[in-house]
Amino acid sequence: MADLFVTNFNRNFTGVSATAANVIRQQANRYDMALIGRSLPGCPVPVSIAAARAASRHHDPAKSFAIWHVRRNTEMRAAIWARDVLRLPVRIVFTSAAQRRHSAFPRWLISRMDAVVATTDAAAGFVPNVRAVVPHGVDTDLFIPAENRRSAWAALGYGGAQGLATIGRIRPEKGTDLFIDTMLRLLPAHPGTVALVIGRAAREHQAFLKGLQTRIAAAGLSDRIIFTGEIPASNLPRVMRALSLVMQLPRYEGYGMAPLEGLASAVPFVGSDTGYYRAFSAQGKVGTVVPLQATEQAATAAGQLLSAPDRLAVMARAGRDLAVHAFSAHAEADGIDAVYQELWSEG
Repeated sequence: MADLFVTNFNRNFTGVSATAANVIRQQANRYDMALIGRSLPGCPVPVSIAAARAASRHHDPAKSFAIWHVRRNTEMRAAIWARDVLRLPVRIVFTSAAQRRHSAFPRWLISRMDAVVATTDAAAGFVPNVRAVVPHGVDTDLFIPAENRRSAWAALGYGGAQGLATIGRIRPEKGTDLFIDTMLRLLPAHPGTVALVIGRAAREHQAFLKGLQTRIAAAGLSDRIIFTGEIPASNLPRVMRALSLVMQLPRYEGYGMAPLEGLASAVPFVGSDTGYYRAFSAQGKVGTVVPLQATEQAATAAGQLLSAPDRLAVMARAGRDLAVHAFSAHAEADGIDAVYQELWSEG
């Protein structure tokens, strides 16, 4: 028996997966719930779609239906099939983070949702049936500050005295090339700094990756700009807390968790003006936001922070405080619960 079913159909651990896992770890203590599909770190062992359909018929008799919470097109389709074709007693909640107009089929799917939770006011403007705006939160018990940042960095084995990183798929939309442009400007003036590119390139972006590696080699920085590949989710907190700076320079981002995971780890950020980065920055108190594709400004901003360790330390403490009190996964779970309770009260 379960009252809440949360879907995760993507075999890869994506940004959507990370945000879902953060909330599920909170929800597991609040509801009789089940995860459907693929496993997520620290979350309940998943069940099959068939098992979820069967269990949906036996929800808490005090409630008129179970809730399926979905985040992707394939998951919306499965939930709609369960509700409208199989006639199961379920209602569907969808989380929407995209800050742009969806294409036709996703728009139709979203129109069939019983409730939509938008992650930002901007995202809410592109979808119907919005019941609440609830920003994504970070797991502040998982992402924590290092006791000694220099020791934590040294333990990773990447060399140098300190590190910074960009996290995400290696592709133009994520601005990996803009990060490299920024590092080619920044690193010569900061000889003790090593830059990590954390993430993988899909098959269609292998040529893009090779082009970046060629430029780095030509600049003589192959030992200081390191492509780590995809780091397992269970290891990412250890890496994050060892950094001195997170740098995210995408051309577009729906929300963007990496700066928030950094802030929870007491690591300030430099980010481009997209996603929810401006809100995360707290008017410059914990991060610096630069215009899109402004690599020179990004390099200057990063250089100023790396050259002022006292200022960086103040921002680090403020970032941790902001993450805990304004952008925690616990607060996100509270906001989503209000939507669930509203649906259940309607019967």
